[in-house]
Amino acid sequence: MVVVGYQAAELLDIACVTTSLTVANGLGARPAYAVGVATPGGRTITCSSGLALRSGHSLERLRGPLDTLVVSGGSGHKAAAENPRIVAHVRRLARESRRTASVCTGATVLAAAGLLDGKRVTTHWWYAAELAGAYPQIEVDPTPIYIRDGSVTTAAGVTSALDLTLSFIEEDHGAELARAVARGLVTYLHRPGNQAQMSMFTTASATTNSLVRRTVDHIAAHLDGDLGTATLAAGAGVSERHLTRLFVEHLGETPGRFVRNARTEAAARLLTGTSSPLASVAARCGFGSAETLRQAFTARYGTSPSRYRATLRA
Repeated sequence: MVVVGYQAAELLDIACVTTSLTVANGLGARPAYAVGVATPGGRTITCSSGLALRSGHSLERLRGPLDTLVVSGGSGHKAAAENPRIVAHVRRLARESRRTASVCTGATVLAAAGLLDGKRVTTHWWYAAELAGAYPQIEVDPTPIYIRDGSVTTAAGVTSALDLTLSFIEEDHGAELARAVARGLVTYLHRPGNQAQMSMFTTASATTNSLVRRTVDHIAAHLDGDLGTATLAAGAGVSERHLTRLFVEHLGETPGRFVRNARTEAAARLLTGTSSPLASVAARCGFGSAETLRQAFTARYGTSPSRYRATLRA
């Protein structure tokens, strides 16, 4: 698993990937990940934050086959995309890799290498229009956390690298290890999907009760499904009364209230992270209508969804 860096790369783009994979190794990933960073000439680079990062590999001398090649973003992405040596070696290594990915503005380097032609991709929303204008042969969608198109995956800004890497871990070693890594990193739980990807906080990490954790994981992955207490209890193999008692004991609220809060929090993330209409947000989060979402949202946050979106974006 190799991450490509360059002068003025974003350190978080790199560290989110390398740290997540290292945590996966510590939690039992087998086969373990061999994680490395490659830079031009194998030289130490100065990241956009001003911190120096020592490389373990020379981009020019690195040879495949590789499992996964990830190109980081950063304020130096334009210079990297205009550097014919960097672009040529990224193109070469992509041909020798099972998976190729970019984080944030790293998509610019992949685009310069011709690796995104004809594909639907994403990048940091600040730079989406710029990328689309510079490379009209690719379809840029600024909404999702990440997009997978064939063997190429592009992720949005900075910490979306966590979601990207969690998806790789789940693909390689299963959902349970991916959830364990998310809990270990005290981050959001990755939720897979075909289009936009959404993450919600791993509330299950607050309890040691395995049945409650499994039920919360199910809720997180099926916000638009039937999450009535009777259905959840049947899925967990216990009575409604027992499930309610466990939720109150370990989470401090009933299953019904937990589901309502989880859906409302997920809606809040979609309202600020996407431009989806309210009706679409309501449907994706399991609310019967935009009005139902408005009522739940106002009760939780003291403001309407539309005003919340406008205020947070401002």
